[in-house]
Amino acid sequence: MKEGFISTLQSYSTKDGPGIRTTVFCIGCNLRCAWCANPELMLPGEKYMYFKQRCIRCGSCIKHCHGEISMAENGCVINRANIDMDTLRQCEDVCPKSAYEKVGTRITSAALAQKLLRDKEFYTVSGGGVTFSGGEAGLQADFVYETAKLLRKEGVPVTLDTAGLIKWDILSHLLEEIDLVLYDIKSIDEQIHKKCTGVSNQLILDNAKKIADIPKPMWIRMVLVPDWNDDLDDIKKRFEFIKSLGPAVKRVDVLKYHTLGEGKYYSLGMEYPIAPGTVCSDEFIDKVSEIADMVGVPINIENLLLIHFAIPKEGFSKAYTTLKTLLFNYC
Repeated sequence: MKEGFISTLQSYSTKDGPGIRTTVFCIGCNLRCAWCANPELMLPGEKYMYFKQRCIRCGSCIKHCHGEISMAENGCVINRANIDMDTLRQCEDVCPKSAYEKVGTRITSAALAQKLLRDKEFYTVSGGGVTFSGGEAGLQADFVYETAKLLRKEGVPVTLDTAGLIKWDILSHLLEEIDLVLYDIKSIDEQIHKKCTGVSNQLILDNAKKIADIPKPMWIRMVLVPDWNDDLDDIKKRFEFIKSLGPAVKRVDVLKYHTLGEGKYYSLGMEYPIAPGTVCSDEFIDKVSEIADMVGVPINIENLLLIHFAIPKEGFSKAYTTLKTLLFNYC
């Protein structure tokens, strides 16, 4: 069995594909999006986050840190350039308030599939399934492929959430066990894309065309961040590109920038790249909607703070009964 490296399983997710889902967050990414809400998933390997709001400044960790942690007025200061993982594990063990939190778990495809299948009834009655996200799930293609194959054998649909920066021979093989692709289009202009992510978008755009040609069902996502990828001419070109992909595109979500991941940067000892006060104004979103209408691309304006899902009418009664039973058993 293949082994993968993941952070968390988000159960009862309703924004990473249709229905009720479990989202698997895979560790490792080959883009460096300035607005990334999951910076803990960028680099491969185990890491520790430190949440100063939990810290009571008791000094327990300092006794085990070999001089690599000092106490400041608002919490601990970690010398991340020198501190090793074994020391951080000791800090996690001795902290009475769980201020240190490990990110990263190795798991086999069989063990992960077994965990995911516990919620199979929720997937079935809601038209949901499992989504592999990240980070970039495509960087662990063999692991995701094998897990997806096990899930689909049990009748569970699988979605891949990807930025598309994966060699086509690897991605095309992975797509054999994928039912739906969530695909990010961050910019058409290569220079804007490099500014936002650190990499070219040529392979990403080429792969989008190839996925549409299969055709594999796609949901396109466009995150809009003021002062980064909000050029209206480029946005128009994005909609035109999406339209050119044809009927494979089943949905287009425009995602307004949010700051939900900002605190994670500080917990990792990183600086947050987006300027304070950055917000997508209603006037800007109205302009984006007008451009989409002009090009002829229906869009959904998504606020990630709001969670919506739809249960088919014929499945609602069963879903409600299942949920009520599970709540009764676990409470």
